[in-house]
Amino acid sequence: MKKLHLIPVLLLLIFSCKPEEKENTKTIEVAITTIGNSIERLASDDFQGRMPFTEGETKTVNYLKDEFVKLGLEPGNGDSYFQNVPMVEITGKPSEKMVISGGQKKIDLKYYEDFVALTQKISPEVSLDNSELVFAGYGIVAPEYNWNDYEGIDWKGKTAVVLVNDPGFKSGDSTLFKGNAMTYYGRWTYKYEEAARQGAAGVLIIHETEPASYGWNVVQSSWSGARMNLESNAPLCDVQGWISMESAQKLFEASSIANKNYNELAKQKNFKPILLGLKASVKITNTIKKDASKNVVALIPGTDQKDEYIIYSAHWDHLGVGRPVNNDSIYNGAVDNASGTACLLAIAEAFKKSGPQKRSIVFIAVTAEEQGLLGSAYYSENPIYDPKKTVANINMDAIESPGPMKDLTITGYGQSEMDEYAKKAADKQGRYIIPDPEAEKGYFFRSDHFNFAKIGIPALYASGSHEDFKHGVAYVQKMKEDYQNNKYHQPADEYEPGKTELSGIQFDAQLLFEVGLLLSNEKYFPKWYDTSEFKAAREK
Repeated sequence: MKKLHLIPVLLLLIFSCKPEEKENTKTIEVAITTIGNSIERLASDDFQGRMPFTEGETKTVNYLKDEFVKLGLEPGNGDSYFQNVPMVEITGKPSEKMVISGGQKKIDLKYYEDFVALTQKISPEVSLDNSELVFAGYGIVAPEYNWNDYEGIDWKGKTAVVLVNDPGFKSGDSTLFKGNAMTYYGRWTYKYEEAARQGAAGVLIIHETEPASYGWNVVQSSWSGARMNLESNAPLCDVQGWISMESAQKLFEASSIANKNYNELAKQKNFKPILLGLKASVKITNTIKKDASKNVVALIPGTDQKDEYIIYSAHWDHLGVGRPVNNDSIYNGAVDNASGTACLLAIAEAFKKSGPQKRSIVFIAVTAEEQGLLGSAYYSENPIYDPKKTVANINMDAIESPGPMKDLTITGYGQSEMDEYAKKAADKQGRYIIPDPEAEKGYFFRSDHFNFAKIGIPALYASGSHEDFKHGVAYVQKMKEDYQNNKYHQPADEYEPGKTELSGIQFDAQLLFEVGLLLSNEKYFPKWYDTSEFKAAREK
């Protein structure tokens, strides 16, 4: 969820290309009752937090299939409503302590309280045995920025200690990476991938709430228990993990750079990895399960352009049953993402009511977003519909507001002409467009639209997040902060019948429906802007 601020009018888009003006003359309302009923069902305790590979998954995917059938949608994967997503589930049990030795005194970090650790290696047991700790700054190798945090060291057997986000964050230098806007180099997924490519035995990310954009409690709930991965031949570290800020400070105080500011060191353009004079030991015992989860896919065929596709997406999964918080162990995920999945169903219903469109409309409820965007990653590697013939992706994730919003905040603003389609629909609702003012938090890389963008499909990820028509700005800000601090990835993310406000969710769903409606009845393919890193994938 986003903490938003007012954006000057000068930042609003100036468009050079215009979508075709032809519109469907029918005005169809996205049904608020469908949204409410679907959220209530998906976020109920009966669905057990919608974790893949559990009874909660079985109930969820069958519910979604049945709803698509009731609406009259066709199977989206040949004669099936499902796309199997083969995954490996690894339930790791780390040793109770990570032992840090080599300093003046031994440091024992406690599991869950001070560190979390896991592995993607399909092995009954992995460990770090006196693995030498090396501070690798932000853990980035970026030739285009002349940046290499791993240069000059043989990483075999060593463990990289890295910062979250990237050097541009709070640097005050707009030319350093992308300034305050996070690049993919700042994401935890990249940190794990690069450490493995360098041959490191382990990688530990230092948690800081502001650059991570979530608290240590989110790390605890998200990186403990069962974790899932797609099977891959890519290199992997033995151990991947996070350490708390307090633990990192203890570690650095005992290290070779005890009297230096490690954050400032890491921002220097000539930074080179630093041996800390410390070693880490930890063991993880694994229970391994191989199975297939499911993306749920449904189709409304088009008429004379039925081989051109608009894809709506939302992830159906959440975190399942985990550690109890206030005597509640079910992580229901009402906002994240029963809300987006409910909008997927309600928009499908609206399209059926609106009659046939020229282009085909595809609805995909993807699995394992919470595990690292795995369902959409698998689809991007095994697309059912030709990406060259896929017009656009419209993604919905964690939609919440106290009511209809004046703004439409576009995450990834300035990437593609999808911004213009969103503006046209926003104008119709009397709303204004703002870019994501917290681009430093990397939201563009944190939901499933990212995997569609990676294969060249222009993607829209947008919702009202700043100013409510009735409640204004401050009230929305307070609500967002409450969600982020107390409900995000926690059991408290629940649906409350009669109390959960649905009008704002419906307002956003209506806008996204109308964006797709416009796209579905024209011949134009939205383009990436010249400055977008995804333009090359589309052209290729």
